Amino acid sequence: MLRSLGLPSFDALFADIPKGVRVGRMGIGPGRTEPEVVADVDKILARNKPASRFSNFLGGRISSRYLPAVVDALISRSEFLTSYTPYQPEASQGMLQALFEFQSLWVELSGLDVANASLYDGATAAGEAMLLCRRIHPGDRFLVPASLPWEEKSVLGNYGVGLGLKVAEIPFDPVTGTLDGEWIDREVRRGDVFGVLADVPNGFGLVDERVLDLKSAIGTVPLVVSADPLALTVLQPPGEYGADIVVGEGQGFGMPPSFGGPLLGLMACRREHVRFLPGRLVGATQDVNGRRAYTLTLQTREQHIRRSRATSNICTNQSLVALAFVLYASSVGPTRLARLQAELAEKAHALATALHGLEGLKVPRFTAPFLGEFTMELAHGNAVGFLDRMLAKGVLAGHSLSDPLRAVKSGPELVHVAPSQAADTADIRKYVRAVRETLAPGPAGGP
Repeated sequence: MLRSLGLPSFDALFADIPKGVRVGRMGIGPGRTEPEVVADVDKILARNKPASRFSNFLGGRISSRYLPAVVDALISRSEFLTSYTPYQPEASQGMLQALFEFQSLWVELSGLDVANASLYDGATAAGEAMLLCRRIHPGDRFLVPASLPWEEKSVLGNYGVGLGLKVAEIPFDPVTGTLDGEWIDREVRRGDVFGVLADVPNGFGLVDERVLDLKSAIGTVPLVVSADPLALTVLQPPGEYGADIVVGEGQGFGMPPSFGGPLLGLMACRREHVRFLPGRLVGATQDVNGRRAYTLTLQTREQHIRRSRATSNICTNQSLVALAFVLYASSVGPTRLARLQAELAEKAHALATALHGLEGLKVPRFTAPFLGEFTMELAHGNAVGFLDRMLAKGVLAGHSLSDPLRAVKSGPELVHVAPSQAADTADIRKYVRAVRETLAPGPAGGP
C-alpha cells in the first residue's frame, strides 16, 4: 500500500497531522499474532479507570444511572440497531411507533402540545429553540441565565452568529442564586428581545420559583424552558406556567455517559408553532383498513425542502437513543422515576448537610431550594485543583463552573455537585472525609 502511494513509511502517511496531537505508537511490536495483539491491548485498556470505580458525584447535565437490562437488549436488536434514520412516510412502522411514543412522553413531561422526533443534544435543542423564537417574534437579543452552563451558552452564541443574534446573560441574585426579575423587565421593555430562556433546575441546581411567573412578566416574548426530564417527574410541567417551548437533555433516560455521547435533544412547543418546529415529527393515523398507523407528518429540514424554507439545517435525529429513552421510561415507570428523583434529592441534601460548616467551604452556596444537585464555593484555591485532589482520593467530586474559554477568571470558585444513583451513605461519608483531608492545611491538603 505504501509503495502504491509513493510513501516511504507508515508515519509518512500521517505527516499532515501535527506531531503534537498524534497519539504515537501503542507499544505493540511488529510481527505480532492476533491473540498477542489482543492480549497487549487488554493490558493497555486495564489501565483505564471507569467512573464505576469511584464515588461518583460528577453531574454536569450528564447522568450516570442504572440502566435496566431490557434497554440494551432491545436497542441491540438488528431491526432497531441497523435501521437508518427514517426519511420516507412509509418507513418502518416499528421505529415510527417508537418515535411517536418518544414524542408523547416528552409532551406529557413538558405539558406542551407537540414534540419532534429528537435533536442532537440538549445544547443544540436550546439553539434550535432560540431560532424558533426568532421566527415568531422580532428582535435581535436572546436572554439566558448567567448560571446556564458555559458549554450551552457557547453553543447558543454559535447558533446566533449567522443571523446577527446576540445572547445576553440574565444576572442572578448573589444570595439566592435566582433570576434577577427587575433586570428582565427592564430589558424586555427595550423591545429588542425575541426570546427568554430559563432552566429547571438552573445551572446551580436550584429550583427557581421566579420562573413560574416569568411568562406573565415578558408578555408576548416567547419563553423557552430547558428542563431536566427526571426533575419534571416531580415538578410542575413548564407548559402549565406559560412556556412556549420546552427543551432538554435526554441522555439520562437509557444511555450511559460514554465520554459525553451519544446524547439526545428533547424539544416540544405549542401547537401554533408546529410549522416552525425543526427536524421530524411522527404522527398517528389510520390505514385504509382502519388500523392504527404511523407516518412522518412534518419534515421541515433542508434535505426535504428548499433551503430558504427549511427551519433548520439539522440532517438527522437520534432515533436509537430516542428508542432507549422510551424503553427506559417505560421499564422504570412513572412512580419509580419520581421516587428516583426523590432519592437523589435525599442524597444531595444529606451531603450538603454533612459538608455545611466545614472550614474552607460554603455549602450550599445559595439559599434558594435545590433538588438533586447543589453548588458549593471554595474559600481558597481553585476548583480544578480541588477536584483533582479529590479524584486522587477516589471521589469524582463534581465539576467546576468556571468557563475555561474566558481569558480572565473572575468571581469565586464554584463546584457543582450531583450524587449519582449508585452513591450511597458510605460514598457520602467518603466524600466528606476526602474534603476534610483535601482542605486541611499542609502539603497533602490546602490550596
